[in-house]
Amino acid sequence: MRRRQLLAALPTGLAGSALALPALGAEPRVLIHVPQANLTSLDPVWTTAVVTRNSAHLLFETLYGRDEALNPQPQMVEGHRAEDGARRWTMRLRDGLRFHTGEPVLARDCVASLQRWMVRDPIGQTIAARLDALEAPDDRTLVWRLKKPFASLPYALAKTQPSPVIMPERVARTDPYKQITEIVGSGPFRWVADEYVPGSRAVFAKFDRYQPRDEPASYAAGGYRVMVDRVEWRIIPDAGTAANALMNGEVDWVDQPLPDLLPRLKRARGVTVGALDQYGTFGAFRPNHLHGATANPGVRRAMMAAIDQVEVMTAVMGEDRSLYHAPVGYFLPGTPSANEVGMEAVRVRRSPDQIKRMLAEAGYAGERILLMHPTDQTFYDAMSSVAAAAWRAVGLNIDDQAMDWGTVVQRRTSMEPLERGGWSVFPAGYPAAEYRDPVFASNIRGNGRGAWFGWPEDAEIEAMRDRWMEGTDEAELRRLDQAIQARAFETVPFIPLGQYLPPAAWRSSLKGLLKGPVPVFWNVEKA
Repeated sequence: MRRRQLLAALPTGLAGSALALPALGAEPRVLIHVPQANLTSLDPVWTTAVVTRNSAHLLFETLYGRDEALNPQPQMVEGHRAEDGARRWTMRLRDGLRFHTGEPVLARDCVASLQRWMVRDPIGQTIAARLDALEAPDDRTLVWRLKKPFASLPYALAKTQPSPVIMPERVARTDPYKQITEIVGSGPFRWVADEYVPGSRAVFAKFDRYQPRDEPASYAAGGYRVMVDRVEWRIIPDAGTAANALMNGEVDWVDQPLPDLLPRLKRARGVTVGALDQYGTFGAFRPNHLHGATANPGVRRAMMAAIDQVEVMTAVMGEDRSLYHAPVGYFLPGTPSANEVGMEAVRVRRSPDQIKRMLAEAGYAGERILLMHPTDQTFYDAMSSVAAAAWRAVGLNIDDQAMDWGTVVQRRTSMEPLERGGWSVFPAGYPAAEYRDPVFASNIRGNGRGAWFGWPEDAEIEAMRDRWMEGTDEAELRRLDQAIQARAFETVPFIPLGQYLPPAAWRSSLKGLLKGPVPVFWNVEKA
């Protein structure tokens, strides 16, 4: 049996069990972190849950990583060569890449992992539609052969949610619509499965055989140098309890403290409050486009008209206007694609009677609308509470079902109608950094059952997005930005709620925290 096969046969926990022990007699350096939600899935291809995305940054790597300015830099690869007008890309893996089982990372692992990701991710689907072949001519080389150019390939391979992470070929062969059962990556931390307590604790141990790049770290680019022995996630649903634990030194880092608690945390001795994610999150409601009242675009427009983005953002982030931007359209404010077309749909406040007329014209007859309301997620809870009241005020029959976020993540995959366990609408947070153009603003897409949960189908938006990708004239791209936003306000693939920028809080004994859209645990020292 070859060494690679032998290691593959070992259970994940056993194969990596001796890799992250501190020196004999030394106290392990443990960083205790409070994530923004309970960790119920570790498969960052199967789900776009933020907490899963965050855990993936510890366990897995991607071929490219984005720096603090969001520019893609080589991470698992040494670099690339683009030829034939960006139709042929050759990428070579860097030396020293190993999975947590000890197996070397091979090009065929990357091919299988990326093929699985391309099924689920909207950008991956775009690449797949242009792909003639993705090949591994040897153990360290990947060759992309495209039918059409795709100049943003490195940027796409550095994205998150879903994340194009690399895993062993045998794991990557898992059906993309089923969760992986073996958690093996090549990242700077490994998963400690036997210490996982759902709803309470998740443990990540330093992977001692990880070889970081030589460059300084900048967000997800450069060298991932790990300065602690373990990272422990403590699941603390109550925001006040989490804040007290931080002030008492019982935890080291709270990902997203409740905004109402920020003044208290800022006054606390030994606590630092700051913005690590300078891009923030696009709040949204995602309607079900397949079934029930929300499949009617007229009803979706009325639901959007009933929402006051400023009211929602105030409920989410409090009275400090520096912590949010509202109202927003379908692109990130301040980017070239952001524009004013259709913005009256979210800027002009309509009376309840006007919205009731919109519903009557749409043919709404009191059908039940099931809102999945996650009460254990502070921001989504606030969004849902404000929206449920606003929708009821205009005559919508809202079935406001309280549940935890893990249940939402599981249930939103269902394409069944309401009477068979389906749903109508749920709150979501999209990484705002991706909404800089129509290519990466994936939840604007209208590719039907290939789209993210909710499954909007809109051939017109798809055609304009394709033209945008082919375009080179800046004036034409701006015209397409406007046309796409106008169409989105008409069809409402999602209901925009505003851009919010929650700060993090950490013990002042932590040094080296890096700025970026995802909390990362390399470069962080604990005094």
